[in-house]
Amino acid sequence: MAALTHEGIQQGLGKIKGWSHEGNELRKKFTLKSFLSAIDFVNKIAVGAESAGHHPDITINYNVVGIALSTHSEGGITKKDFDLASAIDQIHSSLP
Repeated sequence: MAALTHEGIQQGLGKIKGWSHEGNELRKKFTLKSFLSAIDFVNKIAVGAESAGHHPDITINYNVVGIALSTHSEGGITKKDFDLASAIDQIHSSLP
């Protein structure tokens, strides 16, 4: 799967809310209710990422979870990153 062009990335960003394009990554921060809620969110992301075979870079700062997506084997952003971004947004929207 080839890395997307700048135009392709911009089109993709129009379909996902709150994500930004920085360098070779899609990025978003999520603020949860508590540290344990953040950990639960990350665990749910991990299950989906593992089944997709595509793994994000994740940071946790108390209740703020930062996600960075890039397809390292392609040296940039691919459709896989947008698919995982959408899945992460769905996980987040399903949280209590």
